[in-house]
Amino acid sequence: MRVRDLPLSQPVVDHFTERGVRELYPPQRAAVDAGVCEGTDVVAAVPTASGKTFIAQLALLTAGGPGLYVCPLRALAREKYETFAALPGVDVGISTGDFDATGEALAGNDVVVATSEKVDSAIRNGASWVDELACVVVDEVHLLGAKRRGPTLEVTLATLRRRNPDLQTVALSATVDNPDAIADWLDAALVESEWRPVDLRTGVAVGGEVGFDDGTSLSVDVGPDETAGDGDGGEARDGDADDTDDPDATEVTAALVADAVADGGQCLAFVRSRREAADLAERLAEEGLAAALGVEDAAAAAAEEAIGVDGTMTGRQLADCLRAGVAFHHAGLRSGHRAVVESAFRERDVACICATPTLAAGVNVPARRVVVRDQRRYGEGGMSWIPTLEVHQMCGRAGRPGLDPHGEAVLVADADTREAVRERYVEGDPEAVESQLADPGALRTHVLAAVATDFAATETEILDVFEGTFYARETGAGGLADAVAVAVDDLVAAGMVARETGGVEDYRLVATAVGETTSKQYVRPETGERIVAGLRAAADLPEATTLTAFEVICDTPDMQDTYLGNAERADVYRFARRNAARLTTDMTDPDDFEGWLESVKTARILDEWIGGATVEELVDRYRIGPGDLDSRVERAEWLLSAAEALGETIGVRVPAVSRARSRL
Repeated sequence: MRVRDLPLSQPVVDHFTERGVRELYPPQRAAVDAGVCEGTDVVAAVPTASGKTFIAQLALLTAGGPGLYVCPLRALAREKYETFAALPGVDVGISTGDFDATGEALAGNDVVVATSEKVDSAIRNGASWVDELACVVVDEVHLLGAKRRGPTLEVTLATLRRRNPDLQTVALSATVDNPDAIADWLDAALVESEWRPVDLRTGVAVGGEVGFDDGTSLSVDVGPDETAGDGDGGEARDGDADDTDDPDATEVTAALVADAVADGGQCLAFVRSRREAADLAERLAEEGLAAALGVEDAAAAAAEEAIGVDGTMTGRQLADCLRAGVAFHHAGLRSGHRAVVESAFRERDVACICATPTLAAGVNVPARRVVVRDQRRYGEGGMSWIPTLEVHQMCGRAGRPGLDPHGEAVLVADADTREAVRERYVEGDPEAVESQLADPGALRTHVLAAVATDFAATETEILDVFEGTFYARETGAGGLADAVAVAVDDLVAAGMVARETGGVEDYRLVATAVGETTSKQYVRPETGERIVAGLRAAADLPEATTLTAFEVICDTPDMQDTYLGNAERADVYRFARRNAARLTTDMTDPDDFEGWLESVKTARILDEWIGGATVEELVDRYRIGPGDLDSRVERAEWLLSAAEALGETIGVRVPAVSRARSRL
């Protein structure tokens, strides 16, 4: 099947032809046969690089009205926006701005690109443009199973379909264990395929010997065993652990990367933590990868571009690695640094990126060889295996269409773990997608939204709203009813929802003024409750300062945690004692003392930031990444705005909140 045979305008056909897209891949042909160009609901579960974006374009270009493309990450939204904006004759908008806005400026576009959180927020704030949609494409729909992001994606999609029964839904997914369940939920045709444009072979490396699943093998020369990873890195996130790198695994990884680059290929190397990503990049910088790939001048230019982002130690460290043809990539980097790395890699100006798993679920950066050095990481229960789906996402980045004869994914193991790694990740299937809407915090959030937006006024009506969720399909009406009843009781107790009558059978639910503001400001009920209590406590303090304001918003579930190392715990405790008169929480009786100390650390960082401390000083002093500071500042702006709105709602004015927001 050729592109010119599809129901597309000639300028669009020419657009694809100019980019070498003439023939459809098998999964794309299957989607067309399933009716994606005719308004049919479709679930496409196909490997990475098998043409999911083109399937999305077909649906949006042939829809009988405006379309919405929902993706999980803002960086990915920007990438997709640029892809759709390049289409001739297509007006494209991208969701930006505050969570408490309707996004009405997005109305009138042919395609809107947004995260599920932004769409959910727009619905809560009365956006009318969502009712005009003819098609919604959901990328990475398997993230229904993500604890934090999944419930919002699920409820948002169910709400869109409920408000517009004629809406075409196209869901794109990596290969998962139960795509049929997702298709059944959406009443959609299932397109399931393992086809890839570039063959992928996956193997396990022990020492310098790799055995692949196609029966082939590879030997690489592993250098001397050297201890690595004793440096001190940024904030412990992306699965950071305090242990040092396994030198054997690091040397095997270095050998595998050098081997691929010597053959003209690029590599992605995945490790479990930020610090280890930077350490591995510095180790690989010794391999002369820029010279091996012949990109010394381009790599030097990328390094200068990274320095131009900022002068932090992290930025200088990244620039040093870039000059050697290697980079590291994690959430602690500033967005500008990540953009430099991604662009340089796509332009073949960098031989290898050392990354945490967050890169695998993000932007499009394929490589000839992917090396997964770590398959286990630290979590709440200690060291545990990374989910199979997550590792498959990493491995799926191997093989660049038109550039590589094949892709290779190599998992580094040792003699003791070889068989376990092979069984779990090479031969094993990815996990099934399971709804996370049953999480009490998530359910309270979305029950409040249903009541505050007048979608529902009784528990029966709430059940009607959630009837179209994946959770309802999986658990049935009984389990959902029990969970909703508990959520309603919790919201009533928190002062977010009220029962209009004292009856049991005939009462109606209404959002209180606080509940309505909380929902519109797009903060969780627990956050709204904490901010209200904090504002009242701050109003009674003899000296409420900007530190007070920051402590109120930082001690909420909507502010990201800031890692608190063992060495700094005592220092933060002493700081809290010195400033007890300016804090709203009695430090002798917080519900979660460790979590509260983390919030005090974050508040202290933000207060020093508005007091004139530089990025470099804060990064060095508090062991955070520059990107961590950026994200905390952005969240603080949002939460301070919510605090101002809630303060107005309850009639409590704390001038320190406005001062903190304006100075931020």
